Amino acid sequence: MNSLKRVFLLALFLPLAALAQTVSGVVTEAETGQPLPGVNVIISGTSTGTTTDFDGNYSINATNGSTLVFSYLGYATQEIPYTGQSTLNITLIEDNTSLEAVVLIGYGSTQQEDITGAVEQVDSEEFNKGTIVSPGDLIAGKSAGVEVVKGSGDPAAGPRIRIRAGSTLSAIQDPLYVVDGIPLDQVNANLNTVNPNDIETFTILKDASATAIYGSRASNGVILITTKKGRRNQPLTVEYGMNFSVSRLFDRVDVLDANQFRALAVEQGVDQSLLGDSNTNWQDEIYQAGTGVIHNLTVAKGWENNSLRVNANLTNQNGVLKTSGYRRHGLNLTYTHRLFDNALRATITSQNANENVFQANQGAIGAATVFDPTQSVNGTPGQFGGFFEFVDQNGNLIPTAPKNPLGLLEQFDSRTDNDQTRNNLNLVFDLPWVDGLSLNSNTGFDYNEYEGYTTIPAQAASNFFSGGFDSRVSGFRRNVLIDVFGNYKKALENAKLDLDFTAGHSFQKFTRLDRNTFTNNQGDFVTPAINPVINENALESYYGRAIVDYNDLLVLNLSARYDGSSRFAEDNRWGFFPAASVAVKLDQVVGAGEGTLSSLKFRAGVGQTGQQEIGPSYGFLGLYTPGGPQAQVQFGQDFVTTIRPEGFDSELKWEETTQYNVGVDYGMFNNRLKGSIDAYYRETEDLLAFIPVAAGSNLENFLTTNAGSTESRGIEFGLNYALFQNDDDGFNWDLGANVTFSEIEITNLTLGDDPNFEIAQGGIAGGVGNTIQTWAVGFDPTTYNTFVQAYDTEGAPIEGVYVDVNGDNVINDEDRVKRRKATPDAFVGLTSNMNYKNWDMSFTFRGAFGHYNYNNIESNTGYTGALFNTPGPYYANGSTSVLENGFNNAQLFSDIYVQKADYVKLDNISLGYLFPGDRIDLRASVSAQNVFVITGYDGLDPEIPGGIDNNLYPIPRIFTFGLNFNFK
Repeated sequence: MNSLKRVFLLALFLPLAALAQTVSGVVTEAETGQPLPGVNVIISGTSTGTTTDFDGNYSINATNGSTLVFSYLGYATQEIPYTGQSTLNITLIEDNTSLEAVVLIGYGSTQQEDITGAVEQVDSEEFNKGTIVSPGDLIAGKSAGVEVVKGSGDPAAGPRIRIRAGSTLSAIQDPLYVVDGIPLDQVNANLNTVNPNDIETFTILKDASATAIYGSRASNGVILITTKKGRRNQPLTVEYGMNFSVSRLFDRVDVLDANQFRALAVEQGVDQSLLGDSNTNWQDEIYQAGTGVIHNLTVAKGWENNSLRVNANLTNQNGVLKTSGYRRHGLNLTYTHRLFDNALRATITSQNANENVFQANQGAIGAATVFDPTQSVNGTPGQFGGFFEFVDQNGNLIPTAPKNPLGLLEQFDSRTDNDQTRNNLNLVFDLPWVDGLSLNSNTGFDYNEYEGYTTIPAQAASNFFSGGFDSRVSGFRRNVLIDVFGNYKKALENAKLDLDFTAGHSFQKFTRLDRNTFTNNQGDFVTPAINPVINENALESYYGRAIVDYNDLLVLNLSARYDGSSRFAEDNRWGFFPAASVAVKLDQVVGAGEGTLSSLKFRAGVGQTGQQEIGPSYGFLGLYTPGGPQAQVQFGQDFVTTIRPEGFDSELKWEETTQYNVGVDYGMFNNRLKGSIDAYYRETEDLLAFIPVAAGSNLENFLTTNAGSTESRGIEFGLNYALFQNDDDGFNWDLGANVTFSEIEITNLTLGDDPNFEIAQGGIAGGVGNTIQTWAVGFDPTTYNTFVQAYDTEGAPIEGVYVDVNGDNVINDEDRVKRRKATPDAFVGLTSNMNYKNWDMSFTFRGAFGHYNYNNIESNTGYTGALFNTPGPYYANGSTSVLENGFNNAQLFSDIYVQKADYVKLDNISLGYLFPGDRIDLRASVSAQNVFVITGYDGLDPEIPGGIDNNLYPIPRIFTFGLNFNFK
């Protein structure tokens, strides 16, 4: 009987087998032409299949009318009907949609469609191009709610990043940066040690429902940075890129030139003999064309069970301020090994950098705006190093006079060297006895060791010791992480549920040590090295998250973190930070791309986060130092100085932020147009603040305490539109735009019995103790507190005359008005990416509106008294505003200096062309940064962190030429 069955089956299938034919071919990548190993080739509707070998070759039996399906992670799947051909070569196109589908959410990942909070991912294809030294510059203008402000043109300075404008006062306002799973030390998060060319994605967690799983450090948002890694079965690839740049300043602070200065001196009737006979533009003397070069060499290779990527890089950038510069050497490695049929995956990431920071004496920037333009650069040979300086009738240096700006630079030698290593071992083990359960271990070691020096020769006018000056600094920063968590994913098809559970424990310890030595070169003044005191703090955390997806329609996300911080006393040490969010996915309802509306999702969430980064590591303990006469105790005829605690609050506790968020994500025209709208409301209580409680600047006059609360709110719009997608001419054009409206106000300030006290902020150089900004209930923390300037009938300001606001016929501090602020009401970004055949072009516009700067340069020097009423036989230069207002004396608190600072910048533009070759592909590009700015602000640059414009290192315009080689 069995024999008869076999004969029958053979007779039945023999005709079908006779129709089967062998088809073979090569599968390659469209962009590079490289063969793709490991591509799945399957006969549709059957289990018959194969994979391509190392050279992309495949061979499979197929019958006429069947369909061959070619699929590979990260590439668009192709289905090819088989019509009897013996050779079928396939080209796969990278599928950006599938690559974007998986998004990090902290201790895991999820599909883009399942995200319930305000989360945005920016991929490397979207990054700003050009001379990018600091990673933060890659995402400027790219995301709603994320403000990236380049506050300094110093090549070693990174931008200031704020997510939803921050929520605290004195504590850290930067987001928490997590690099390949390692949360960085928020106090010492040096992102410059991360090579921008090595970054794959930025994932920005904005609202508390997304960030609460990071608990104690997440009040200001979280940025997850993922670096590039080798791919499985990746052929050997070698890439080399070189960027050469030139940086220049195309504008200067508006000060009087030599002719204007002489004319004003004559008009004022001052002693003409104190003027020189030169015409010196001191700003031209201190600035230069800064050149730079960036090299990147990358080698990557992937095998069946492991992959390797190695990057060596060099950045060398000279600043536009003479003697300033930045150099970084880096060597980065990632290695992944797979064991037990891919059940165990081990990834080693090692980022290593050596930084050399060449610090210029930035006091030269201010000196160049006030030094007499009629004087020459050079003075008496052998005196003050040959630089001209102001001396009295006896030939002695005048201490109060400004110092030669070029001398300040040339006679100042300062350098800091940083050695950074950031290493991480990540283990993922899929437990074979529980389907869907995996264990994750993340062990990180982040270590920075630094040393530096500053020397000033004895002959320098800026030297305040008779024998010269020398200082030495050294120390280290250590960050150790042990993080273990489990993840369980299970699909319950009968119940239409997809489950994703995560639970873990984390311990992180931060150690910091600093040493300092000061001496003069003759040895008659010496401060010995400060005994190295280790400053350390630790965090221990328990966290968990549950994601439940019902029928691909409703997603519920619950998370919590229980954090303990050594910064607080035992009774206040632990904090609990929960969050909940929900999303309703209506893709099925709207037709999933069949009509105008392609996708639709509503989101809502609430969560609590914390803040603990302020002051010393054990801020609840008093710092005990010898007290003054008021702390003396009499014993008989003797007075003994006691030791007493300074500036501490034993009840210090967590700063807590509660944030509510609602949002909608939508897609139209088959998702060619995608957008999101988010609105949030945030309350922060028990504000950590470092506040003055007595006059003076000694430590005992300040207190680290919980001092009040703030409220903030905002609405964010993000939009991306694929205007053209692979049309007949091969033209692609994507446009992205984002708009953010936000505001923050202080709702409570409490110190002792005073529930609504005010704290002056924002120092101005025109007077000791003068402040122009204030913390006050009902106002933005950057609000200006000024007199209202009075004007004559022709609109000219009247010197010393202000509006009597309260009508008591007396002008005093009661007439100062709190209005205008440094925080923008709105900021926007517009990005464009185009490519046509081998051409590509991109640009980024940024703008901010509704904010004001205090022009401290004009207020300090824009009056004749600052120029000619000097405390010695010399004159000083000043702002050209003196020609307009005619002020003779300082009017530091006049609102005439609080100036509108709206702006629109073309931040970045790049043009490139790809020269394809048989063995080498070459891309050549040109780009420019800080191209132009449209603004009505009088100062050099309207984009100023904090709003106080006082001789900042100006941001240059940078032109870059780049070459990138891809060796096949």
